[in-house]
Amino acid sequence: MSTAKENTSAIWDLIKEIPDPEIPVLTITDLGVIRNVELKGEKVVVTITPTYTGCPAMTQFEDDIVATLKKHKYEDVEIIITYDPPWTTDWLSEEAKLKLQNYGIAPPEEKTTDKKYLIGESKKNVICPQCKSTHTKMISQFGSTACKALYQCQDCKEPFDYFKCI
Repeated sequence: MSTAKENTSAIWDLIKEIPDPEIPVLTITDLGVIRNVELKGEKVVVTITPTYTGCPAMTQFEDDIVATLKKHKYEDVEIIITYDPPWTTDWLSEEAKLKLQNYGIAPPEEKTTDKKYLIGESKKNVICPQCKSTHTKMISQFGSTACKALYQCQDCKEPFDYFKCI
C-alpha cells in the first residue's frame, strides 16, 4: 500500500512535465507557480500562484494540470489559486534561468530582495542571450508578453526579450 507522501510525490512528478504555454522550454514547476500538492482522500488539490494578476496563461495551467492528472487516473482534481504570497521571479529555479537564456530570453539578473532593486537602482543593461554582451538597451517596457521587456543588444544588434524581475 502506498502512502499519501508517495502518491503526492508521484503527482509532483506528473505535474513537473507540463510545459509553460508561453515559454515551452519551461515547465510550470520551473516557473515556481505550483505552490502545493496534497491529497484529501481521493481528491488531488493543487495550489498555484499566477505570475501576474490576469495572466492569460492561468486558464491553460489549470486545464493542463487537470488533463494530465485525469490522464493518469486522478479523477477528482481541485485547483486553488492563491495570490498570497504573490509570485516573484525569485521563484524561478536556476535551471529555469539557464533554459530561458538558451532559448533566447534574458533571465532576471536580480532578486526582488536585492537592495539596488528595492531602491530603484537595478541594472540598466542586461546580458544579451545571443552574444553575452552587456552593451544592451531597453526598447520597450513590454516585450512579447507583459512579463517581459524588449531589449536590443548594441553589439550583435539582435532584439531579445528580458524576463522582468518582479
